[in-house]
This record gives sequence, C-alpha cells and structure tokens, in this order.
Amino acid sequence: MKYVIATHNAHKLIELQRILEPLGIEAVTDRDLGMKLPEVEETGTTFAENAFLKADSACKETGLPAIADDSGLVVDALDGRPGVYSARYAGGHDDADNNRKILENLKDVPKEKRSAHFVSVIACVFP
Repeated sequence: MKYVIATHNAHKLIELQRILEPLGIEAVTDRDLGMKLPEVEETGTTFAENAFLKADSACKETGLPAIADDSGLVVDALDGRPGVYSARYAGGHDDADNNRKILENLKDVPKEKRSAHFVSVIACVFP
C-alpha cells in the first residue's frame, strides 16, 4: 500500500521510509506523485492539531493515506515556548536565529533551570 508523506524534509522521509517499509507500506512524497501539495497554514495550538492539519490536507489532495508530523522545542522556563512556533520563533525559519532568541529570553534564568524537551507528533489520515 502507498502512503504519501507530507514533508519536504528529506531526513524525515528517509526515517519514515525505514519505519514503514517492514510493514509493507511504500512511503512517497508529492514529488513522487508528480504534484505539489499546497502549503498548510499551521493554525493549531498543539503539535497534534498541526500534524493532523497537514496529514488531512495531503490525504484530501492525493486520495491516499497520508502521514505528517509536527515537532518543536518546549522550554520549561519560557512557559513552553517556543512550542508549536519553534520553526519560526525568531520570525523566519532559521535555526541559528531561533536559538539566539531562546538564549536571549533565557538570559536571566540560571543554567540549572534551563530545562527543555523536544516533542514530535505524527498523524495519519485515511481517505
């Protein structure tokens, strides 16, 4: 069975192909299907909502089961920020800028209180 993976991240695609292949699932992208999926506005307030929005859109566009993810950094001392805004926390999509902004926001937080964790959520939607 063929599933479309709603990502432009080559590393995510490779990892999902590795996981899905033993299950008999062929993981393909929109490019493999000769099309371009529309960009999905990530309007969710949780990682799960955003992953669902992307998978649902890809499923509706292709008619295939679709898998998408959303992930990000949750910094405890920043009340969970950047969270779902991790990729664009500093206004763009630059990891170095995002890291600088996080560190700037943590400047008055002692190092021993700078705990954080990474969250990744995967959604799968079927036609």
